[in-house]
Amino acid sequence: MDWLQALILGIVQGFTEFLPISSSGHLILGQAILGIEQPGNEFEILVHLGTLASVLVVFFDDIKSLLVSLTSKKSQLFIFFVLVGSIPAIGIGLGFMDILKSLFDNMDAVGSALIFTGLMLYSSSFIKRGDREHSIVTSILIGCAQAVAIIPGVSRSGMTICTALFLGLSPKEAARFSFLLAIPAISGAGILTALDVSGGFQLPLSVIIVAFISSFGVGVVALKWLLGWLEQGKFHYFGVYCLAVGIITLVI
Repeated sequence: MDWLQALILGIVQGFTEFLPISSSGHLILGQAILGIEQPGNEFEILVHLGTLASVLVVFFDDIKSLLVSLTSKKSQLFIFFVLVGSIPAIGIGLGFMDILKSLFDNMDAVGSALIFTGLMLYSSSFIKRGDREHSIVTSILIGCAQAVAIIPGVSRSGMTICTALFLGLSPKEAARFSFLLAIPAISGAGILTALDVSGGFQLPLSVIIVAFISSFGVGVVALKWLLGWLEQGKFHYFGVYCLAVGIITLVI
């Protein structure tokens, strides 16, 4: 992999990690289109670190507020809900790791998962806006939705936000919980991937720098863009895109 390929894939990761169109599915498609056969998981670790940094920057005020008021019951309860919501993904990720890894080489599975994501996103257009408070039940259900998104082609943000909206949370709160829930999810995925790396990082320094910076910078833009579209009620537009890409993937 050279720096230009790293730039392209970093941009793809930055956009698709937060836009509800599946980063894993698009990275697989991107590498297939570019003819890249990158051994190991080093590149995935780099771009995930970049997008994790994007979440920390965009939601810095929320994270700071939670940490500053850590002694308050409200903050403790929210952090508890985030931890509870993270449990399903941990269980599924560890329990079905080998099966999930095999899906990354199955283009039919990726295409089908993109179509499923598209249907979920489009169905959000029929949801009436709510203003429900979080509970342990909503946290578990949103966490289960995040666990399903481990399948390549299923969008993490799409599944968690749609589920939160279906459960009656406001669009703003649905996005806030989804992306704060992403912090332990992306961190955990990065740690698990790092444990699979044998022999240390073999990527050139130029690839490492370009991959991290591009995924981080584009991630910040994509995350802010998504928050705006969600508030405007345009979230389901991404469903049309996922349906189209999924069908094209299956046909080709």
